[in-house]
Amino acid sequence: MQLIKTDDLLILHISLNRITFLKYSEKKILAKKLDSSRSLALLSIEEIETIIGRQIQKRVVWNGLENLRMAERAFLYCETFNIKILLNEDPYYPELLRQISDPPYLLFCRGDLELLSQPCVSIVGTRRLSCPGRSAARNFAYDAVMDSCNVVSGLATGADGYAHQGALDAFFDCDEKNADLSKLGRTIAVIPSGIDDIIPSCHKKMAGQILQTGGCIISEYEPKLEMANWHFVGRNRIIAGLSAATVVIEAPDGSGALITADFALGYNRDLMFHKVGFNEQAVYISGLVKKDLEIKYAAGKVSKYKMQNTMARYLDSGALVIEDYKDYCKALIESPGSRSARSEQGLFFDD
Repeated sequence: MQLIKTDDLLILHISLNRITFLKYSEKKILAKKLDSSRSLALLSIEEIETIIGRQIQKRVVWNGLENLRMAERAFLYCETFNIKILLNEDPYYPELLRQISDPPYLLFCRGDLELLSQPCVSIVGTRRLSCPGRSAARNFAYDAVMDSCNVVSGLATGADGYAHQGALDAFFDCDEKNADLSKLGRTIAVIPSGIDDIIPSCHKKMAGQILQTGGCIISEYEPKLEMANWHFVGRNRIIAGLSAATVVIEAPDGSGALITADFALGYNRDLMFHKVGFNEQAVYISGLVKKDLEIKYAAGKVSKYKMQNTMARYLDSGALVIEDYKDYCKALIESPGSRSARSEQGLFFDD
């Protein structure tokens, strides 16, 4: 049955999506209880507490009418600029993402929504990528797209950018040869900002190319919403949640890419590390980052978790090391503990 989305229903859901002090499950409770966006706007904190069954921290500031005004503005922007809004119940909402413990309440999307439910591999890594790492990220993504597998990454500089570029290069090369483009994968960018606020700005051209080549850009944050640092972590969980497997290209100690690795394991998805992450340049960069982390940790500027989050930790727990996309495909078939990936991604190179 097709989901019917009225204007006010969407405004209600955008209003709920904006409330950062509520959990996903609590937003769902409120959505079932309320019949209009204005009914949410008129609730007091005490009334919200009664509905969700818990106390909200006293320092929380709630202005329901202002929240409604901002939600209406976001809705009109999406309507004007043809930005698609996916509710969790929407048939286009990706099933793998729906299965995670903390799925996005909404997704704001541009591009081909069907990609979100097709076979994907997530590629992540440090922004301070070594030269061999750049080639590895680009080549891995290129081969994946040629094998009809979509590439998911975060549109950041470093590994993300080279992964997206590899996917785009596969498309451009095939297009130049007049090959059948329908058999190619595409690339999906998950961004930590509003859907039209591309960060970093140097990747605006790349974002345009992703859409022009039939790819997709998604965010859980409404257009023009001011970005916060914690949005990056939220973005990382979506990258891990969209795919049955995540590949880490290079990741120095404390890297944000290892946060994505944590999410992947927490969601019972496969996690693999590219062999290039252990090359001489990568080890040297990792050493510099580690020294900087130690200084910041001594000054109380970074957490103990960040200090202890290293590639070695995952390898000691049995994470696989792969050499390239072909090796990745073999690992999905042959390695134990790859249940999710084997069931979701079935497009492999032939030996």
